[in-house]
This record gives sequence, C-alpha cells and structure tokens, in this order.
Amino acid sequence: MSFGDPNNPYGPPQQQPPAQGYGYPQQTPPQQPGYGYPAAPPVSQGYGGGYPDAPAVIPGGVKASRIMLYVLGAFQAIGGVALMVASAWFADYLSDSATSDGSVSSADADTIANVGAGVFIAFGVLTIGFAVWGILTAAKFSTGRGGIRISAIVYASFVTLFSAISILGANLFALISLALGVMIIVFCSKQDAGQWFNRQRY
Repeated sequence: MSFGDPNNPYGPPQQQPPAQGYGYPQQTPPQQPGYGYPAAPPVSQGYGGGYPDAPAVIPGGVKASRIMLYVLGAFQAIGGVALMVASAWFADYLSDSATSDGSVSSADADTIANVGAGVFIAFGVLTIGFAVWGILTAAKFSTGRGGIRISAIVYASFVTLFSAISILGANLFALISLALGVMIIVFCSKQDAGQWFNRQRY
C-alpha cells in the first residue's frame, strides 16, 4: 500500500481547495491609492487658519482707510515740526512780554521763556510720534494681521477724541480730522476688513 494512493484509508488526509461561499469570506488586502481608490484630498497648509474665502485684493474701504491714515500722519508730522520750530519764537515772545513792564526780572523772564519753549517742543515730539504710529500702521495694511486693524481703530479713536476737543475750542479745521477718524473706524470695523486682516497666509 502506498500512502500516496488517494484511495488508501490509512494515508494522510488530502488537502481540499477551500469551498467558495461557505464559512468566512476571503478578505482582500486593502487597496492603495492609485489602484481603484482615490487619494485623500490635500490638506490646506494656511498659516494660522483664518478665512479661506477672504478677498484676494484689499477691499475698497480698507484701502481708503490706509490713504486716510497716511494723510493724517503727514499733517500731524508737519504740525509737530511746526510746533518745535515755533518754540524759539514763543520763547522770545514770552521773554519780551515779561520784561516789557519791568515787573519781572530778566532771569525770571528767561525761565518762563524756557518753560514755554519746552512745552512746545514736548507737544511737537508727541505729535510726531503720533504721526509715526499712523503712518506705520498704514504701511502694514497689505501684510499685517488683526493687530494692525486694531491699531488703526485705536489710532482713529484718539484722533476723533482730540478733534472733538479741538472743535470745542473753536478750531474748525479739526472737523476734517474728526471726519477722517470716524470713517477709519467705520471702514476697519466692517466684515470685509476683518476677513482681509484674518485671511489665510501661505
């Protein structure tokens, strides 16, 4: 007898092909992308999230606000320089006025003049610093984020406040800066301005 004989009852059991349709179904290996299954869509790599549907170009209101910031900054810079230049003239005027009636000594008159000139110079420096703030904020409108928008609104709020105080002092020219400050606040508070400053960066 041969163990290789398929009819031998003492031989090893013969291997049968697995029956189809019985038991557990055969599992196929998972398919890789490119073999009938589409690859996963790419994930956006935008920096810091933001609005993916933000305007591609700077909105009109934001652009107008930037121009108004430049205008206000330029006039404030001119005003600051004028105050510093006028400090010398103001010092001479105070000195002459104090000594003209003879009630104030020459030394006291010089002290008064120096204090007055120092006040003019201090206001001139503050005005120039304020102008630099507005100009730098405007320069960052194209690439800046939400902090630049907040900076513009705060700057315009100060402009509006100081302009209102100047109007109470009968300075009608302050009406122009008041109007510009209000418009900057309105334009920078709109939804399209928020989408522009919080847009995705690639």
